[in-house]
Formats: sequence, C-alpha cells, structure tokens
Amino acid sequence: MSVDKELGASSEVQPAAESIVLMNITRNSTADASEAKDVVLSLAIAWTLFVLIVCGNAAVLVAMYLAKNRKSRMNFFITQLALADMSVAMLNVLPDIINRHTIVFYGGNPICKIIKYLQFLTIFASDYVLVALSIDRFDAICRPMNFSSSGRRARILVCLAWGLSAAFSAAQIFVWQIRDFSTHAQLDYLGTQCWNILQSSDNIRVIRLYLFMNAVAAFIVPALIIMACYTIIVVTIWRKGKMLSAPSHQASGLSLRSVRGKEATCTSCDVSLLVFIICWSPYFFYDLLDVYGKLPNFDVKVSGLVQALAPLNSAANPLIYCLFSTKHRGSYGE
Repeated sequence: MSVDKELGASSEVQPAAESIVLMNITRNSTADASEAKDVVLSLAIAWTLFVLIVCGNAAVLVAMYLAKNRKSRMNFFITQLALADMSVAMLNVLPDIINRHTIVFYGGNPICKIIKYLQFLTIFASDYVLVALSIDRFDAICRPMNFSSSGRRARILVCLAWGLSAAFSAAQIFVWQIRDFSTHAQLDYLGTQCWNILQSSDNIRVIRLYLFMNAVAAFIVPALIIMACYTIIVVTIWRKGKMLSAPSHQASGLSLRSVRGKEATCTSCDVSLLVFIICWSPYFFYDLLDVYGKLPNFDVKVSGLVQALAPLNSAANPLIYCLFSTKHRGSYGE
C-alpha cells in the first residue's frame, strides 16, 4: 500500500503525513527544499495561532474579571467562551504542535484516547457555547416578556453546551488507538502513532459517515442554529425600529434609543456568524470533498494549511469581543 493511500488525505491525520515529508527530507538530501518550507510554514501557523488564542482569550478573561458588571449574563457567556477557546489552545493546538515536533507518539493507548477525546471536546464546546450565547440573545431581544434576567438559565445553557460536547466527542474514544509502524517497510521511522483506525479501513462508507457526522455536529448544526437565531434577531430589531420611527409613536414619547442600542448587537451577530463560517468551512469542506474523491491529488501543503487554520475561530472570538465591547458595551444587555 502506498504512503499516500495508507495515510489518507483527511486533515485528521495531517500531522503524521507532514512527519513523513519531514523525515523523508531528512533522509534524502536531494529532496525538494520547498517541501521542508511547507512543513515549517504549517508549524509556524500553528504556533502563531496558539499564541494568538492564548493571549487573546487571556486578555478577555482578565477584562471580565476586572469588569464592574462581571456577573452579568453577557459577561458570563463571554467568560465561558474564552475558557472554551483557551481549552482549544491548550488541549487541541498544543498537543498537535508537540506531535509535529516529536513525530513519534510516546504516550500509551489510554493517553491517546484521552487526548483525542479532549481535542474534540474543546472544539465542540467552543462551537456550542456560541450556540448557547445565540439562544440567550434571541430570548432577550425577541421574547423579552418571557426572558428572565437571573443567571440560572444562562448556567443551564452553558451546562447543556458542555454536556452535548462531551456526548458528541465520546465516539473518539473508540476510533483512536496506538498503532505501531515499526514493522512497516515505508513508515518504520514513525514508530508508534495515535491513529484513527478508520483511516486504515477499506470500507469507504464508514469513513465518509464518520467525517460527515463530525461536520454535521461541529459545524452544520451550530451554524444553522446561530444563523436562525441571528436572522430572527435582526428581523425583530428592524421591525421594532420601523414601528417606533412612526410619527404616532414619536409623538407619544416612545424613544428609538432602545432599538438603536440593539443595532450593535445585530452587527456583532453578523460578524460572529460570518467569522464562524469562514473559519470552519474550509476545514470540513476539504475533508468531505476529499473523502468523496472530489479533490485532485493529495497535497501536503494544502492539507497542512487547512488543518493548521482549523482553530482560527478560537483566535477570532476575542477580536470580535474587543471590537464591540468598547464602543457598544451597553447594547448587549445583562
């Protein structure tokens, strides 16, 4: 079996694929230097994302701690989102960086399963805390009469987000395990790897189902829920603004201030949704197109870039917060 076919093109096993390139370059002095540059570029992107995620979300957590209204609902959700994104850096990005450097996986089978479970858990949690925040904003703006300002419902939404993330990540315990390549003629220098057993399966339907379900749970469903909530929010604010701008309401003393204050929420909603889709769609669409044979030849450079940029949303969330918190703090409500 060829190296490309053995590893597969999915970005789920990209660190191992890049390790092969790096080891081949080390062994063969005549190897194309551009391949080494591609691997170095992928590592540089991963390290840059790690620093951005850690520094950005650490700044958000400090800001939330120092805020006078740090116990507000909005600040509670922002804090939970920052914690989830920080977990992405520590439990997802950093282990992958270490694996790219060491090449060989030195942990045992239990460590392999735990690491992969936590990596998927943090990705799901980052997405579903965003979903919880969207639902909370939907209730606050579109159903204000039924909206409770107590923190109990906010805590329930966050607990559900983490609970669903834990449940959806459980499958990773069964599909990742240690694999020994020391007896493989072409891959013996890889030693042991934390390996997705589906990559070695001859049943392409199982691989397609696995990648499709991951895309649905981690990207498609959250994106649809966030889109639905924010679309209704925008329509509701637009209708209220149009109604309150009528002369009859202005004469009765009704003010547009509350509606205009919510316009910042519309803008932040649009930006959050757009960034979420931009950050995650290349990763999932690349995997799905690849496993269905709609992509050309396996390209380590392209796959490495797609895989390295997967956690980009966790780096973007603090920037969105900083962009809207200073100018429109009051518009987010409690």
